[in-house]
Amino acid sequence: MPGSGAHGPAWLAEAQDLLARIATTQGPAIEEAAHWCADAIAAEGLVHLFGTGHSRIPVEEMFPRYGSYPGFNPIVELSMTFHTQVVGANGQRQAMFIERIPGLAEVILSNFSFGPKDVMIVFSASGLTAVPVEMARGARARGLRVIAVTSVAQSMAGDPEPAAGARLLDEADLVLDVCTPHADALVTIGGLDSPVGPGSTIGAVAIVNSLKVRIAELLVERGAMPPVITRSSVVGHGRSQALFDEAYREHARRLARAIIQQGSAGPENAGGVNDH
Repeated sequence: MPGSGAHGPAWLAEAQDLLARIATTQGPAIEEAAHWCADAIAAEGLVHLFGTGHSRIPVEEMFPRYGSYPGFNPIVELSMTFHTQVVGANGQRQAMFIERIPGLAEVILSNFSFGPKDVMIVFSASGLTAVPVEMARGARARGLRVIAVTSVAQSMAGDPEPAAGARLLDEADLVLDVCTPHADALVTIGGLDSPVGPGSTIGAVAIVNSLKVRIAELLVERGAMPPVITRSSVVGHGRSQALFDEAYREHARRLARAIIQQGSAGPENAGGVNDH
């Protein structure tokens, strides 16, 4: 769909179609994921969030920001997500190299102790590189339920990298599909053989916010809703500041338990165990 047409700019039209596909196909999976996450948060646990590359964006979209609340632990490694320099020191080539290193996920996981109801959400559009795949595998070995947010079409269009040994979607208990095509980019322009305008970010962010809202509904029903970070234009300056402080204190309280080291770094000594 080149240029702009009756329905507006081409990418916006494709993005609307993408969101419609997510709404049509992913509702039951989002509902199940929301229940898992609400169970974790209501039980004083955490929903851990991990992504490399541009998949750090939905991690940060979930928490912390206005309209979000404690119960989520964003795990982002700067070495795999610092893109603004592109080339040279801290460049994109290094980041892409690092996310393919086997064993790194275990080192990251060894920093945390996991509770018996904790959940891990791993974001990766391709789901083919070692670190996200091993993050899911290591979390499951520690007893966590694992949710993969990935593009099924993109993942199935390529082979898992040898260092990964599997696709992310193969290592998850539940898959949420961002519904993007295998190229990720949504718009084909005449005279150009490469599509432009990626869609995986808007797909992942849509899933994240759908989860955030549904989890909140479930927590309110249970009387277990944490404080929500809210703008002063909505609740006034004093209340906004109080909610901000309460949310950060609550996050710190939950995270403090998660970073107390117990025993060795191996899965057998890395915290509580869930029954799947």
